[in-house]
Amino acid sequence: MQLTGPEILRRMQANNPDIIIEPFDLRCLGSNSYDLHLADTLRVYKHTIPTGMKPAIKYKGDPILHDMSDWFETDTAYTLFEKNPEIYDIRNPRYLIDPTNPEHHKTIDIKIPETGLILSPVIGYLGATVEYTETRNLFPYIDGKSSVGRNFLLNHHTAGRGDDGFCGEWTLEIRVLYPTVVYPNMRIGQIYYERSSGNRMPYDKNPASHYNGQRGPTAAAVIPIDNFIQKKR
Repeated sequence: MQLTGPEILRRMQANNPDIIIEPFDLRCLGSNSYDLHLADTLRVYKHTIPTGMKPAIKYKGDPILHDMSDWFETDTAYTLFEKNPEIYDIRNPRYLIDPTNPEHHKTIDIKIPETGLILSPVIGYLGATVEYTETRNLFPYIDGKSSVGRNFLLNHHTAGRGDDGFCGEWTLEIRVLYPTVVYPNMRIGQIYYERSSGNRMPYDKNPASHYNGQRGPTAAAVIPIDNFIQKKR
C-alpha cells in the first residue's frame, strides 16, 4: 500500500518520524510522492573515458554554438577520432567494466555549472540527490518524474529500490538518449513509500550493507563471486 502525500507529511511530523527528508519543501510534496533534486556533482568511471575525450560539455546556452569537436580536449584528439572512430567507440572492449575489479570503479568528479552541463548518450553518470533521507518501517523507492522521462533522461539503472532503514543521499545512475542538458537542483525524480509486512531487518543495522550513510555519488561496491553456490547435477 503506497503512502499518500499527506501521509508522508504526517509521518515526517510525528514525534518519532518514520520518514526524514532534508532539505524539505512543501512545494515538492505530491499526491503520493516527494520530488527529489539533482546535486551539483557527477562521477564517471575513469576507465570508461577514451583518452582525449570529455565526459561532458559545459552548455553555452544555445545548441547551435556546439558541434562534435566539443567532445574532445584538443584538435588533435578530434582529428584522431575522425580517422579512427573505433578508438573512441564506447563499445570497444578496452572500455569494458569488470564488476569484480575495484580498479574499474575509480571515478573522476564533474561539477555541474549553474549554466548547465551537456551529458553524452554514450557515457554513464553517477549522480546524487540533494536530499538526505531516512526511512524506517517503510519501503522507499525512487523513480523518474514524467517530464524527466519524456526527455528520455533515465535517473536510475535498475537500482531505484531502497530498503527499510536506509539513511543517506540517493545515488543516481544517469543515462540519456540524446545529448541532454542538466542543471544543479533540477527536479530529477520522486521518492515513494510503501508499507511492508513481516519482521524488520533494517538496512542500517545490517553489517553486509554497502551504501548506508552515503553522501554524494557513490561508486559501485565490488560484486562478489559466491563460491558457496554449486551447480545442480
